[in-house]
Amino acid sequence: MLEPNVSQMNCSIMVNDLRKSDSGSYQLRVIGLLNGKTDGYTFIPRTNVFVNDPSLWGKQHCQHEFCINLSENEMTAEAGLCVTIPCSFTTSDGFIPQTIVWYKCAPSKERCGDPDIIFHTSDIKVQSGFTGRVSLLEPDVSRRNCSIVINDLKESDSGSYQLRVTGLLNGKTDGFTFFQRQNVTVKGLKQKPTVMVPPLTEGQQTTLTCTAPGLCSGSHPDITWMWRGAGEEDSHIPGIITAVHTETLTAVSQRHSSSLTFHLSAKHHNTNVTCKISFTGRTTTEETVTLNMNYVKEAQIVGSRNVKEGGTLNLTCSVDSFPPSLVMWTKHNYCMNLSTNTGSATLVISNVSAEHSGLNRRQKVKPNQEDRTYMSLQKPDTSPEYEVIARRPR
Repeated sequence: MLEPNVSQMNCSIMVNDLRKSDSGSYQLRVIGLLNGKTDGYTFIPRTNVFVNDPSLWGKQHCQHEFCINLSENEMTAEAGLCVTIPCSFTTSDGFIPQTIVWYKCAPSKERCGDPDIIFHTSDIKVQSGFTGRVSLLEPDVSRRNCSIVINDLKESDSGSYQLRVTGLLNGKTDGFTFFQRQNVTVKGLKQKPTVMVPPLTEGQQTTLTCTAPGLCSGSHPDITWMWRGAGEEDSHIPGIITAVHTETLTAVSQRHSSSLTFHLSAKHHNTNVTCKISFTGRTTTEETVTLNMNYVKEAQIVGSRNVKEGGTLNLTCSVDSFPPSLVMWTKHNYCMNLSTNTGSATLVISNVSAEHSGLNRRQKVKPNQEDRTYMSLQKPDTSPEYEVIARRPR
């Protein structure tokens, strides 16, 4: 299970040491408590898996009963991340493999030598630049899986990689260096981190999450949060920044992330938040998001509220909010819109009469609700008043 905690509802699994016989239909059943009693449910949808023969990974190259399978295509990767070189081999019946050795040398060199070793199952004679960066996907050499993962990649890691296997042949120490090689090209880092931003509402606490690109098990990257308001320079965000969280997915893959928790205020609206990832070798990447915060301020009405009979009433109601509010002028207790607009609406009534007068009342409510402001002429009367509704679209 990739997530041992069943309560997380993550039923992902990983199957190791695949065989062709593992091909088939996979179905899930969940058992637990329902109203205090043991119960279970078997899901009808299934996942079908087909396992190819290992020889299909690439063309098989054989020399004297020693065969190797490598990808025929040149492999590409990005600096700061990792690359996996899939590999398998077979040997003559009398050979017992004991040690796997990987080299990196110039393609023009017919056979790599000891100074070119980047990995050795006994951790000996490894080039200093590769120490601790290369791992076998399968530590048990007898399984004949020579796949390796190289972490903390540098562009200088581009080159030709060659395999040698040593062991016992009819009881005597022997070894074989495979002629076929795997070419790898490492380019500059282009992948960006993923920043998750939940819906933002003024006055509430929020948590942003930044996940580094790649699922590599090498050095942990540094994750930094920065923000910039309009016309300002980058600065650290005041808030609670958690340490980098590392989630182990497999023996050779991890997910690195960081979260930022802080309370939202009106000043955070339209600010840019940047998550910067720093890998080894001064390799960096970043992603910037703009905070769009849900807020609504008190409705403002501009215009003369005292109008003589026969005159003209001209009032404008505006509301600063995000998303923009829908402003409507309506006659109280009447299903009739007199003026509607987004953000601001103007009410104009010519030849005002006594029936237009009424009472004043204003009410402020929370965002995402209807904000009603009552406005009418300043003239004692029991006639219906006019109301302003600042309503956020849903």
